Amino acid sequence: MSWSNWLRSKVQRLRSDLYKKVSGIASVANIPEIQNQKELIEKILQTDYVDRAGIEDFEYIRKQLRDLIKYIPKVKWRYETDFTDNILSSEWNESELENDELKNYKAKAEYYIRKHQDNIVIAKLKNNKPLTSTDVEALEDILWKEVGTREDYEKEYGHKPLGEFVRSIVGLDMNAAKEAFSHFLDGSSFDSRQIYFVNQIVEYIVRNGMLTDFSVLQESPFTDQGSVVEIFTDLSVWQGIRSVIEQINGNAVA
Repeated sequence: MSWSNWLRSKVQRLRSDLYKKVSGIASVANIPEIQNQKELIEKILQTDYVDRAGIEDFEYIRKQLRDLIKYIPKVKWRYETDFTDNILSSEWNESELENDELKNYKAKAEYYIRKHQDNIVIAKLKNNKPLTSTDVEALEDILWKEVGTREDYEKEYGHKPLGEFVRSIVGLDMNAAKEAFSHFLDGSSFDSRQIYFVNQIVEYIVRNGMLTDFSVLQESPFTDQGSVVEIFTDLSVWQGIRSVIEQINGNAVA
């Protein structure tokens, strides 16, 4: 391999690694330190900023985000490099989807979803709007025709509904989540422990897009102020909360 090709390949890997790390940081966006860098994170994930970035830009990104790497969920994200990598050059003209790091379907699909959050259907999923059968067809066109094939998708994700897959990537908008649970966040009707519990649900769904495994509610941080039965002595209140969760989940499936 020639020097120029080696350098180009290395830069492509570094750029792909950067996207992965910033996506990992964005998945825990409820942390104040991460909120302070929201503008930069969205700029990296939702614009062509990195495509046009020079050495000075990468150094700026490294300094701004290096202290946030520790917040990346260890279970979901594993990397072999970090922001201390040296950038020797930055000349990219090709489409990101032609990047060697994005040749596999999983990387291409997840990259596409993150980069097109202004797409009408993807935006509906992020903002908790119910899908129609036409919306699902639009997702099929994207994920089963434009990005790859249905076989590619099912090889990676089995028969997971397309809306559920998209939600797992983009999460749920914080305002949309709080609006859905607004009744249970009313301090005049519910006590501090109940509001704390609901806020933990909100933050979980914002990060993960859905809450389908209710067993997580038996773990910290949900149980930090008591279990479900201890906090919600009136089970009809808990059933109301559960109904909201199920409605949010349902809005991702036509």
